[in-house]
Amino acid sequence: MTDTSVSKGPDVRLWRRLWSEHIRRFWPLLVLAVVLMSVEGAAIGAFAWAVQPLFDTLFSAGSMDGVVWVALLIGGLFVLRATAGFLQRILVVGVGMRVVASLQTRLLSHLLTLDLAFFQTNPPGALIERVRGDTTALQNVSSNALMSLGRDAITLISLLAVMLYTDWRWTLFAMLGVPVLILPLLAVQAFIKRTSRMARAAAADLSTRLDEIFHGVQTIKLNRLETTEQNRFHAAVQAFLRPSMRTRIGSAANPAMIDIVAALGFVAVLYVGGQDIIAGEKTLGEFMSFFTALGLLFEPLRRLSGIAAQVQAAGASLERLYDVLETHPTILSPDPAEPLEPGDIVFEDVHFGYGDAPVLNGLSFTAKAGQTTALVGASGAGKTTVFAALTRLVEAQSGQIRIGAVPVSQADLAILRSTIAVVGQETALFDESIRANIRMGALDATDAAVEDAARDAEVMDFAQAFPQGLDTVVGPRGSALSGGQRQRVVIARAMLKAAPILLLDEPTSALDAQSERLVGAALDRLSEGRTTLVIAHRLSTIRDADKIVVMDHGRVVEEGTHDGLLAEGGTYARLHAMQITGAEVS
Repeated sequence: MTDTSVSKGPDVRLWRRLWSEHIRRFWPLLVLAVVLMSVEGAAIGAFAWAVQPLFDTLFSAGSMDGVVWVALLIGGLFVLRATAGFLQRILVVGVGMRVVASLQTRLLSHLLTLDLAFFQTNPPGALIERVRGDTTALQNVSSNALMSLGRDAITLISLLAVMLYTDWRWTLFAMLGVPVLILPLLAVQAFIKRTSRMARAAAADLSTRLDEIFHGVQTIKLNRLETTEQNRFHAAVQAFLRPSMRTRIGSAANPAMIDIVAALGFVAVLYVGGQDIIAGEKTLGEFMSFFTALGLLFEPLRRLSGIAAQVQAAGASLERLYDVLETHPTILSPDPAEPLEPGDIVFEDVHFGYGDAPVLNGLSFTAKAGQTTALVGASGAGKTTVFAALTRLVEAQSGQIRIGAVPVSQADLAILRSTIAVVGQETALFDESIRANIRMGALDATDAAVEDAARDAEVMDFAQAFPQGLDTVVGPRGSALSGGQRQRVVIARAMLKAAPILLLDEPTSALDAQSERLVGAALDRLSEGRTTLVIAHRLSTIRDADKIVVMDHGRVVEEGTHDGLLAEGGTYARLHAMQITGAEVS
């Protein structure tokens, strides 16, 4: 994360932010829920109070007169409590689910604004755990904690009121062990928060491991790595299990300590109260009322101590969520932005590196408008980084990149990226229909325009073989289609986008001869009339390029046409000769 200041701040500030940003708008429902919680909690105190007249007035008289009325009163209290409890649970859980849905939506929206560098250092599994796992932990608090804090706090107050009304001395004896537990309880809460942070981080690692396994299942099978991946996953599970178990142990310690206090209280009240009854200073009904209240008191106290543990665990999740929300993009649109006009693409003394590793070292070249310019060079020469810098997925550290007369850093980011269409080696298809994947190039396009693009990109040739045609769902990452079919869908998307600048990152490198021929024909149609930059590894595919730029270690070492560069006998000629030799050997 680029900003960790949130995790160092007090938890109270984060809870206040959560309240103001996501919960406060539901305050009428929460007020109603609190009223219902108060009714539910107060019913228990009323029940304990009703025990005294039941023993002193009715049972001691040896008559059933009035017992029915007291029984109806007690029964009514429990019906009232059940109704209030049912309604407040519906309200609180409903609010909790809406808060989590809102928070998840906000997180995803914010993540989509962040720079590419953020996603290079935060794997998908970890981000999924932030959006789903950490928000779910908050949902548990927003429901369980709120219900317990409201209902059990009122229950405690009402029961303590009955106890104090009956005898304040007995109440002091009952609470004799409470001060002793304050420091141990605080230590347990700190332990729970610390282990919860570790557990959430381990959960993110676990999700990342699963993400890599499922996306790499073909590689795992072909290389017989099943046992290796099982062992790595087992290690990740164990790393998650250890802090999770410590958190559970800490949570279990809370009610155990409350039980110890309860035992001390019961023993003290039995001893002191028994003496008062024998001495005639208190009635049996008063003792039973007090003892009932005391017996009922420790259960909500146990729940409240457990909620404290949940709040500590949720605080760790809340810190992780706001770490994300406090991370801000650095690549932004300027204000005001300059209008972008079509023209030459110019790289002028551009430098860029990832960390301490330089990639572009004073790169300078010009791609003429309306022409095709090819970038060639060994792996690591910086060719793909050229595309990233032109689209501002990364920001050049020095030098200037222009489209026409306008530096890309001075153009509106949305307009810049709308001006450029990209077709790469990795086909970014989504688990939607072929039609929907093509329409991502222009969301407002008509069905007729989508079908025209599909026809021009040779998509209709295979789509018509499916029963649903263009409405066929392509599967996760386009897994229901072949490599050549996926590429043609991406080309159709670029055709529909109709951007004046086209970037091609070796889109035919992984295709067989038949697929390459079909995709190549579609690319030729796509490139017509556009300023095209193409990264080429197979030099035979760029013979007809208007200009070839040869790169080495992030700088241009040669420029010219295919025939001209061969005649010079330099780097391009050596690369060409190596490929011819390799082709002959194979």
